[in-house]
Amino acid sequence: MSMKYFVAAPLLLAAVSSQAADLRVEFVVPAMKVAEYHRPYVAVWIENDQRQAVNTLAVWHEQGKKDKWLKDLSQWWRRVGRDLDGPIDGVSGATRLPGTYQLQWQGIDQQGQALPAGQYTLSVEVVREVGDRELQRVSFDWPPAEAHTEQLQGKTELGQVTLQLTP
Repeated sequence: MSMKYFVAAPLLLAAVSSQAADLRVEFVVPAMKVAEYHRPYVAVWIENDQRQAVNTLAVWHEQGKKDKWLKDLSQWWRRVGRDLDGPIDGVSGATRLPGTYQLQWQGIDQQGQALPAGQYTLSVEVVREVGDRELQRVSFDWPPAEAHTEQLQGKTELGQVTLQLTP
């Protein structure tokens, strides 16, 4: 069964009404035949060309006492997570079962401002207890001049990752 998870912050989307571009990312959390399966922690974020995070699209984790394990999303943690003093409203959520998930982003930074034109990188990081970790990254130009699709293939914790840009 394919499940979808859309993340959008309606108040922030209004800030970019003059910029009609759209980024969609679809990724697969594969089913695994292992003796002890734990749902993975997932972080999806956008970085600028200086590798500074400009926005986090999603962070899936086990909330409560297990928040201390967020640092296992090591790349996201170093760039974003360790500087947070609370939950990320609108993008954090519980871990998910295996399936196909979609996220959407419309070119806004963490303060709700439209991003300047430039090169950015989408990062998708997955880590699972008694499992492995995986990071997939793909660069793109923002805003896109034309419709464009990129596909990456994960190795263990991620299946296919698809980035779709629409002007």
